[in-house]
Amino acid sequence: MKAMVLGAAGRPLELEEREIPVCGPEQVLIRVEACAVCRTDLHVCDGELSDPRLPLIPGHEIVGEVVACGAEVEHLGAGDRVGVPWLGYTCGRCQYCLTGRENLCDAARFTGYQIDGGFAEYTAAHHRFVFLLGDGMNAEHTAPLLCAGLIGYRSLRMAGDARRLGLYGFGAAAHIVIQVARHEGREVYAFTRAGDAAARTFAVQLGAAWAGAADDRPPEPLDAAIIYAPAGELVPAALRSLKKGGTVVCAGIHMSDIPSFPYHILWGERSIKSVANLTRKDGEEFLALAPKIPVRTETQRFSLEDANAALAALRTGNVRGAAVLVPG
Repeated sequence: MKAMVLGAAGRPLELEEREIPVCGPEQVLIRVEACAVCRTDLHVCDGELSDPRLPLIPGHEIVGEVVACGAEVEHLGAGDRVGVPWLGYTCGRCQYCLTGRENLCDAARFTGYQIDGGFAEYTAAHHRFVFLLGDGMNAEHTAPLLCAGLIGYRSLRMAGDARRLGLYGFGAAAHIVIQVARHEGREVYAFTRAGDAAARTFAVQLGAAWAGAADDRPPEPLDAAIIYAPAGELVPAALRSLKKGGTVVCAGIHMSDIPSFPYHILWGERSIKSVANLTRKDGEEFLALAPKIPVRTETQRFSLEDANAALAALRTGNVRGAAVLVPG
C-alpha cells in the first residue's frame, strides 16, 4: 500500500510503499476511503506534541470499509463502513474508564500519534474504537465529523446551555459546531484572524449573528466562548467578552502559553475549561445527531500524495471548512 509517513518532527511526510497491515485478534483492517486533516496532525508533524511513535502514519479522521477482522471481533464484518477517531485505545479498567471518563485514561493511545493512522490506503484499528456508519454517508464529507465534529460536539456540551456563544477560530470544527448550535437555537458570534474577511463571510453564511476579528468585542456579552485556535492570547480576549458566570472552553489538544491577565476579567464566577480528547459516547451521540440536523461539511479534496500540501494549507489558514485526503 501507499502511505505518507512522518520520519521526524518538523520534516515533510514521505511517500512510502508499505505492506498492508495484518490485523491483530481485536483489530479490524480498513480500506481507507477518506481521511480528513486536523490541526492536531499539524501539532504532531511540527513537533508540538511530544513523543509520537516514529516513524508514524498520521491521520485520525478516517472513513473506510472493513476488509478483514481479527478472531475476537464479533460485531463488525467485512463490508461494513466505519469511522475511526482520535481515541484509539483505553485500558477499560481505571477509575476514569469505569466512570465514563475514558478520554482521561492514562493508558490511552491515539490514532495518528501512537497508532498508525489514515494517511494511507489501509489502516488497522481496535474494534471497540471504531464507529459503524450508514452506507449512504459520503466518505469525504463524513471524515471531518470524526474529530472536528466530535471535539466540536464535546466542547459545545462543555459550554453548557449558553444562548450567546462565541467561536474563536473559524475552521473545520467551528464550521460544524455552528450548525449544531444554530439547530439548538443558539446565537453564534464568530471570531477570526484579523483581515480574514473570507472566514467572516463564511461564518455569516452558516448563520452567525455577527463575525469579527479575534480582538473585537461582540455586540452583546457572551454566555460562553469556545476557542479552537491554538493561541493562548485568545483566553483573556474571550474572558473580556463573557457575562458573569460565563465559561471559556479551550478545545484544542495544544495551545501556546496563556499570558497573564488581571483577575477582574475572571472574577464574577467566570471559568476556564479544557477539552481532553473524546469518549465513544460522544461519538455515538454526535454521529446519530449529525444526519438529523443535517450537518453539511465543506471540504477541500487532496490526493494522498499531496498530504504535505494539505498540511501547508491548513498551517497558513488557506482551507475553507476541512481538508480531506482521498486515496486513489
